[in-house]
Amino acid sequence: MNRLLQPPAISTPLTQRNHAMLQLLYSTGLRVSELTSLPVTSCNLTSCFIRVLGKGPKERLIPFGTPAQEAIESYLDTARPMILKGRRSNTLFVTNRGKGMTRLRFWQIIKEAARAAGIREQISPHSLRHSFATHLLSHGADLRSVQLMLGHSDITTTQIYTQVDQERLKSLHKKFHPRG
Repeated sequence: MNRLLQPPAISTPLTQRNHAMLQLLYSTGLRVSELTSLPVTSCNLTSCFIRVLGKGPKERLIPFGTPAQEAIESYLDTARPMILKGRRSNTLFVTNRGKGMTRLRFWQIIKEAARAAGIREQISPHSLRHSFATHLLSHGADLRSVQLMLGHSDITTTQIYTQVDQERLKSLHKKFHPRG
């Protein structure tokens, strides 16, 4: 995952945009449809929170860290104006046509970024959402907080991520413990 989140080797407005999108997706666990439809006004770079309208009319606030903040600031300051070329858009992440990005296009971007990072495994936007949740839980976050950040209405949906972590723990125990 770290290789995917490294700044691009060649910095262009589009690679800056893509990097900001990947950083924000991993940092917040957004659904790809939420990411591609974010309005500029949803992102508070001072407090490092993003306001998301999830499935249905549910709104949630999700914190994000410094790497995402820096990537978004760089994108907003330099790349986004170059991509828009004087046009206006309320959407945070825009295409060369000045429109919001489609889910399909972001799928292509993440596959291109994985390939450029030398990652051979299949990576999807949901992989970053999954990593977000799993990493939070494996580092001590409580299930209810992760549920709120993911926008799950039912905690049993969030519990799936704890099962993955338990399987990983079993695998590590078996591999490294002399009586595993």
